[in-house]
Amino acid sequence: MSPIARILTLCLLVVPATAQAKLQVVASVPDLAAIASAIGSEHVDVVCLTSPNQDPHYVDPRPSFMVTLNRADLLVVIGLDLESSWLGRLITNSRNPEIQVGSNGYLEVSSVVERLQVPNTPIDRAMGDIHAGGNPHFLLDPRRARSVAQAIAGRLALLAPNHAKDFNAKLEQLDRQLLIVATEARERFQTLTPGQRQVVAYHQSLAYLLDWLGLTPIATVEPRPGIAPSPSHTALVLRTMRSTKTHTLLQESYYQRGPSETLARLANARLYVFPGGADFEGGESYVERLRKLSQGLFEVLGASNAAVSGD
Repeated sequence: MSPIARILTLCLLVVPATAQAKLQVVASVPDLAAIASAIGSEHVDVVCLTSPNQDPHYVDPRPSFMVTLNRADLLVVIGLDLESSWLGRLITNSRNPEIQVGSNGYLEVSSVVERLQVPNTPIDRAMGDIHAGGNPHFLLDPRRARSVAQAIAGRLALLAPNHAKDFNAKLEQLDRQLLIVATEARERFQTLTPGQRQVVAYHQSLAYLLDWLGLTPIATVEPRPGIAPSPSHTALVLRTMRSTKTHTLLQESYYQRGPSETLARLANARLYVFPGGADFEGGESYVERLRKLSQGLFEVLGASNAAVSGD
């Protein structure tokens, strides 16, 4: 074979592989991974660093994280210090200039979201785990997730402009689905009585969920964010539940269940425990996660009607 023929053969072998190369996307939490996967589709490979049953505030970094981050084209994080205790050093030590803070390969989605619970006074540790920039758990609200999806689609298009049209099409599809989920669930929950819409949350992480569905928080099991409930505070919450006739407690699966289970038993209430994110590794989409979460919660709140009537 002549030298020219060999070069042509190599080109035929190399070009298709290059054209088909996928963006390597790393997400800090499962909901972000599911959103990025829905938009990137066949043009991306998405890896999530955490599971839905892990508290994203506290994660034990594994050696494999460093390898994953070293190979990433895009790192998508929540921000607002949610991942700061474990992810910051990994980013720095990954030796990947593409995903350092300020680069095109680093996307902090909190920057595009309207945030709740932004402190307007100085904060200190005595107040518990308060986030200076606001509550970071906004992916429990599909309305705010629409802005997140737009930001991810825009960044993918910047990194892979040849696929921008595909990313935009997937974004439009996801946006329609999120709008439907947001609207239908909100309307469904409005059919419940005011008493049924009263809830106790374990942690303040559910602020966006309650805002989306029009639910009324009457107390939190924790006295302050990140502070374990004392017997006296648990007794106070119990008295509040009884006086307001509140019969539903909510919490993510990664929080301790003992105090909530005790309150549920003493207050004749129901405890609804749900995953902290989509089962991304199991193939669950973000939209499916929201539908399952809202439907399960609606059934629990609806079932509390008998308990309310019996008081």
